[in-house]
Amino acid sequence: MLHFAHDEFQARRERVIAEMANRKLDAMLIFSQESMYWLTGYDSFGFCFFQCLALKADGQMQLLTRSADLRQARHTSILEAIVIWRDRGNADPVIELRNMLDDMGLLGNRIGVEWLTHGLTGNAGLAVNERLGSFASLKDASDLVPMLRAVKSEAEIAHVREAALIADEAFEEALPLIVPGADEADILAAMQGHVLRRGGDYPANPFVIGSGRDALLCRYKSGRRKLDASDQLTLEWAGVKAQYHAALMRTVILGEPSERHLELYAAAREALAAVEAVMRPEHSFGDVFDAHAAVMEEHELVRHRLSACGYSLGARYAPSWMDTPMFHVGNPAIIQPNMTLFAHMIIMDSDTGTAMTLGRTYLTTETEPEPLSRLSLELPVVR
Repeated sequence: MLHFAHDEFQARRERVIAEMANRKLDAMLIFSQESMYWLTGYDSFGFCFFQCLALKADGQMQLLTRSADLRQARHTSILEAIVIWRDRGNADPVIELRNMLDDMGLLGNRIGVEWLTHGLTGNAGLAVNERLGSFASLKDASDLVPMLRAVKSEAEIAHVREAALIADEAFEEALPLIVPGADEADILAAMQGHVLRRGGDYPANPFVIGSGRDALLCRYKSGRRKLDASDQLTLEWAGVKAQYHAALMRTVILGEPSERHLELYAAAREALAAVEAVMRPEHSFGDVFDAHAAVMEEHELVRHRLSACGYSLGARYAPSWMDTPMFHVGNPAIIQPNMTLFAHMIIMDSDTGTAMTLGRTYLTTETEPEPLSRLSLELPVVR
């Protein structure tokens, strides 16, 4: 099943080839599953094993993968040339990659490589460098496709909008369950179940859920608890459609919010507004982080904030839905129209055990960003 028209894939390939020409690259070795999906539609978690998509400057593409993914590639992608390496005791897929590249006429050529991806393990990367270093001139091109993917087409934006709607609905589905005595497992099941029932996908990383002292955590962990009459519940989740993510984040208060909860919420709301004001094309990703950091400093929350306040979102695979570029200090990447960006205000006060989060996904425009969620930004309180 293809989620995009052939013309869309052709346009993406042409963008990559144009950037390859700018960098004087004769070919690209693509190891990122996100890049493969974006260029061809190839949809698999087979990247946990060695595989590589080779793209030449003339547009020719060949995929090297395992036999288990042969039909996966045929059913989900536009790829026609698929080379299989077979599991055996002395298997060396990098040698088979070198042979494939030789057949493609790339001996001695200048080849860009996606080194920075969880689709290429450290062990496999060492083997690629060792076995291909004398075959061709290898150049780091890890940022080439991700930076192109960061700007979305109209077809991609349509999937993101649907993902955002599903995310809103998932929270609305779960909210009636957030009561004293509720089991976190039931809340999590309601949210993830709704995404799947609506035709969405599994997220690239598990939803974050934590209450009590675990509301201060920013990652999923194993184990559940039941909510107290006076409690705090942090949720970070995403709607996912055709692998495209739209994330949201909230801290829900059960009972009366403490004075510290209200202080942190006011700072989070102010910081989010400051971020929105600079999330536009004349600014950098670093500028967005600086706007967030300035508000946190005014509220004397520097010790309780994170070193990043969001990132690009798109079609992503495990282990994380976080994409590049990211909102952190000094990031020079420039915001462009038609990016889908997740801004999260996360304040975790370990001194008092108080958690507060507020986050949503935006579509950038020529001017101010468009929030893709219809959920209220008011502090959710269950009394």
